[in-house]
Parts: sequence; structure tokens; C-alpha cells
Amino acid sequence: MMLSFFDQFMSPTYMGIPLIALAIALPWALYPTPTSRWLNNRVLTLQGWFINRFTQQLLLPLNVGGHKWALLLTSLMVFLFTINMLGLLPYTFTPTTQLSLNMGLAVPLWLATVIIGMRNKPTDALGHLLPEGTPIALIPVLIIIETISLFIRPLALGVRLTANLTAGHLLIQLIGTAAFTLMTSMPIVAVLTATVLFLLTLLEVAVAMIQAYVFVLLLSLYLQENV
Repeated sequence: MMLSFFDQFMSPTYMGIPLIALAIALPWALYPTPTSRWLNNRVLTLQGWFINRFTQQLLLPLNVGGHKWALLLTSLMVFLFTINMLGLLPYTFTPTTQLSLNMGLAVPLWLATVIIGMRNKPTDALGHLLPEGTPIALIPVLIIIETISLFIRPLALGVRLTANLTAGHLLIQLIGTAAFTLMTSMPIVAVLTATVLFLLTLLEVAVAMIQAYVFVLLLSLYLQENV
């Protein structure tokens, strides 16, 4: 019996070895690799179409300098999307519910966009800290506020992804436990609860896809300001 609702977010271990590395590496083995044939099967065609459409949509507002990030951002989107979806299956573990993993992805990528802006166009990068036409008396305050907001960006990226997935998993477990408990005493209420659980699972599938897209989209917006 589960001692706590938060036990599902603990990294599973086998013989004392954490299995989070396996949970991170497994999704890549599920995607078929393109072949050298002229015509691919339906799965490869659909996969290639989805990746091409997403890359075009993501790079549309970016300058030519930001197109170098196409492979990185697209791979990150596929990675987050797959892990979030696989985490909804029974007896699985969702690595993106760990704040450490999300911050490990958010901080280096955000820092890379800041470094690119400071290297390529430092004037524009520093100009974001002070809006044009600011009164002289408000200059120190606005610089402090904009600097804090700049350093909060990676925290917002990691916490947003962690909080949304954690809240969804907790709601699913709470409603599932309630439906199982009410099955013998109040079967009608249990059926209604199971219906709510089914609808919530569909909502969580949408959240898993949307949060992966939002994470990469915000990174592309940060990159757009610095290229």
C-alpha cells in the first residue's frame, strides 16, 4: 500500500540503482529511425511531417541566426513530449516531475541565450533592462526589477513544468483512490467518479503535450530577444 501520495514522484530503484536514467533514455528507443528507401512507411511519414511542421512553426518568428537552434529545440520538444506522455501509463515514472531535471534543462539553455545576446549585440541585450523613455528617478528601480525578472526566467520554466505535471498526477491519484474506495459502499458515486477520472486523464494528456510545447516556445522567445 502506498504510504504517501507523493511516493509516485520518487525515483524508482532496482538493487539500489536509480532507474531515472533508464526512464530518460527509453523514449528514444521508441521512435523508428528513417531508412534509405525512397518511400517510407506511414509511421515514418507521419513522424517526419510532425517534426517538420513543428520546426517551421517554431522558427517562423526567429531571425536567421536563431535557426541554428532548430535541431536542439526540436529534439527537446520530442524528448519532453514523449516523457510526459509515457508518464501517464501505469507503473511508470515521470522524470519531468523532478524539479532538478527541469532546472537542469532550463538553466543551461536560458544561460546560453543570454550569453549569445551579450556576445552578438550587447547593447540591445542590456537595453532590455531599461525601457526607453524611463524617467531618471525610476532608472535604478527598473534596472533592479528587470534584472530580477531576467534571472527568474529559468526558475519559471522549471517550476511551471514541474508544478503542472505534479498537480495533474496528484489529482488523478486522488480521484482514482476515491473511486476505488467508493466501489463497494456507493457504486453509483464510484461510477461518476470514474467518469471524472477518465475526463481528467484526457485533460492530463493535453497538459502533457501543451507543457512540452510551452517550455520550448518560451525558450525560443528568449532566444528571439538575443539573436
